[in-house]
Amino acid sequence: MIGRLRGAVAEIGEEDALIDVLGVGYVVRCGARTLARLPAVGEEAVLHIETQWSEQAGMRLYGFLTRDERRTFLILKEIQGVGPKAALAVLDVLPPAELAAAAGRQDKAAIARAQGVGPKLALRIATELKDKPLTDLPVGAFAPGAGAADAPPAPSAAGEAVAALMGLGVAEPQARRLVEAAALRLGEEAEAAALIKAALQELGR
Repeated sequence: MIGRLRGAVAEIGEEDALIDVLGVGYVVRCGARTLARLPAVGEEAVLHIETQWSEQAGMRLYGFLTRDERRTFLILKEIQGVGPKAALAVLDVLPPAELAAAAGRQDKAAIARAQGVGPKLALRIATELKDKPLTDLPVGAFAPGAGAADAPPAPSAAGEAVAALMGLGVAEPQARRLVEAAALRLGEEAEAAALIKAALQELGR
């Protein structure tokens, strides 16, 4: 079983990356958020790997930038109705600490933002993950402040940018990848308008 890969990024696709380890290329399936945060082609990357095998698909490698993401992926896959694709989609919209916080307050709407996750499945995920430790950070680290528990969280600049790109006809996985890449270049404090502009430039529009 492969548990970790360290090598040069050879290619980055829509759903996977090719990692060159001493001349051997490993195809690693990743979420859009992970793909957007990978180093540039030719640079070294370290991925935490979950190896899975099936008679139909053979061996597949799923890659994550942190151990928490890999652990959360495994926990999600134990939930009825959640396959690898849905688990990656959930992690695309909610990193482990934020997912734990959303489950803690039973915020199924936040989980349902994941592509392919409907309201019923989102409710099941929220129920199954409630009080489960997905990260070493306190569950409340990303929770709303005192007195704001009943108020919906304000949309992030990245979320607004993704929604804007989708409104222009960009597919959600690509929109999230473009916005993640723009956020890395511009910094976490970048406003939605700046993220949208940078993402459109990357898209060539």
